[in-house]
Amino acid sequence: MGCCASNAKVKVPKERRRLSVAHVDKSGAHLNADGSSVDDELLALLDRKSVIDIASDVKVGGPKTFMGSTTEAGPGGMTSFCQKSQKVVGDTLDLSAKGVAFTCRKGLKPESPNQDSWCCLKMDTFSIFAVFDGHGQKGHDISEFVKERLPKLILLDPRSKSPEIGGCLVDAFKRVQRLVVAADKQKVLNAQMSGTTATVCFIDHLRDKLTIAHVADSTAAVGSNVGGKWEGTAVTRDHKPNLKGERERIEKSGGKVVFDGYANHRVYAKNARYPGLNMSRCIGDILGHTECGITCEPEITRIDIDKQKDQLLLVCSDGVWEFITAQEAVEIVNLKPFDLSEQAAAVLAKEAWDRWIREEGGAVVDDITVGLVHIGKDKVRTE
Repeated sequence: MGCCASNAKVKVPKERRRLSVAHVDKSGAHLNADGSSVDDELLALLDRKSVIDIASDVKVGGPKTFMGSTTEAGPGGMTSFCQKSQKVVGDTLDLSAKGVAFTCRKGLKPESPNQDSWCCLKMDTFSIFAVFDGHGQKGHDISEFVKERLPKLILLDPRSKSPEIGGCLVDAFKRVQRLVVAADKQKVLNAQMSGTTATVCFIDHLRDKLTIAHVADSTAAVGSNVGGKWEGTAVTRDHKPNLKGERERIEKSGGKVVFDGYANHRVYAKNARYPGLNMSRCIGDILGHTECGITCEPEITRIDIDKQKDQLLLVCSDGVWEFITAQEAVEIVNLKPFDLSEQAAAVLAKEAWDRWIREEGGAVVDDITVGLVHIGKDKVRTE
């Protein structure tokens, strides 16, 4: 497991100093009365049914479209800056014409495939837009696993159709963490030292509410047209180990927070050199949860949508936010009209790539995912 005395300074390879884990490792289920695992049963149910099947089962009416990335098998995955493949399930809908677009580009990281994942579930009454940024040797598997199952867990909760969506999202994050643990025990996943961020944006079209649940650092930002000028604001905070409340939880749980001497504070187990995470909350990372105080409990952000304004939502992996501010991102995507959202997302992704190359001298570029949703003036509704 790579344990060593905690007093030794932990050396972070230069090419990983801006990435989520300092090193890449190369090497309690809930039970029914009969001893079978509730989590195993739920995992089997979710694997049998598509998200569209579940939406129909729980009586969500109207057109239903699920779109999401797919993770390719094999070493290396794809060449740098290639677009990740995607799939569509359910009704055909031109999301770009409705002001919705995603682009997911592989970074310059020869040792791993594109570890980002994303999904969009578009329905009449509510919609879900989410980004997951994997880390660790098997982070791409974790982000893919969570992307496929978290929307289903949300749908299965009756609160998804009520104003109590915040509690629904919190419980869905906790349940998907239990499913990751169950899949790890089944050897379906290797999640001991691999995990993912998660930022889930739930838009209630009936109540004009945006609720965001997130762990880690895939930031969501909102852009608003105020007097003809676009203003961009980050509406989620990055869950970093050096934040006061986060550090206190980590240290009370037996973990420690160490500055890596370059750009990040990282989390380590006591008397050990793992996991080296630069985030304090995530899904997966079982050792981090059990030994270091990492948590999967999301932070909830609630926003009232002003339909009289031009407003947009950006949800992106930190490959975008490393060198671009929320204000800059909003200005960049607004170089294109809302019905050319795919082009707008692509322009932002390319700008993020160019800044990585310029700032890091071509040594490393993180994976880059842009999710763009125009939410003002009913643009996100299905008409």
